[in-house]
Amino acid sequence: MVRSRVAVLDVKIDVVTMEEAVRTVEQFINQPKTHLVVTPNAEIIMMAQTDKHLAQIINNADLVVPDGAGVVWAAHFNGDAMPERVAGYDLVQNLLAKASTKKYRIYMLGGAPGIVEQAKNTAEKRYPGVQIVGTRHGFFTKNDESEIIKNIKSSHPDVLLVALGVPRQEKWLSEFIEEIGVPVGIGVGGTFDVMAGVVKRAPVWMQNAKIEWLYRLLSEPKRAIRMLALPKFVMQVIARKKK
Repeated sequence: MVRSRVAVLDVKIDVVTMEEAVRTVEQFINQPKTHLVVTPNAEIIMMAQTDKHLAQIINNADLVVPDGAGVVWAAHFNGDAMPERVAGYDLVQNLLAKASTKKYRIYMLGGAPGIVEQAKNTAEKRYPGVQIVGTRHGFFTKNDESEIIKNIKSSHPDVLLVALGVPRQEKWLSEFIEEIGVPVGIGVGGTFDVMAGVVKRAPVWMQNAKIEWLYRLLSEPKRAIRMLALPKFVMQVIARKKK
């Protein structure tokens, strides 16, 4: 893939549509090396302003998709092309659909105990024929990692979905993806929670109106502190352009 990327607050984002992102991941699966896929939204980009390790991981990733209306807005505000939002949840659903017909092997790591199994069941019902070759919840310590890595390797997945929260999932993948040897590793945040039905996504009309953040705030008030990053993000993008 010839990459076209734009910088949003020094975080480099690939200019891709959902279709292009899925096609790129499929190309990665068929290549004899590991690939890291990251799905930053405005909150994650703000984290990267102070967490330089996270910023480095994102900028060195093989595919960085714009997960969030704010990221698309920022690109457009800076005069850059960005065709559409590529939400991490939707990217995973598209890949699972492809996996059901092309027999890609999927491993799911993360989430609370019981959640990842429910997500697996949902995937198997929604995408008949999909091969979920292993699951493991995300409540583990450093002492558990060697056993987890051994289990993932023995399952020979094509795609490793990791839901440990940001920035832990990105840092974990960056540290271990080469050792595991999986063709594609993706940090997927709360995807398993949504698939398991314990967290609901905003209605489609709110997603289309670019106010999914409002739905998340209303349904999860505890996110209020984290979501203070959104106005800060907007202000920094505007201030940076003025300079």
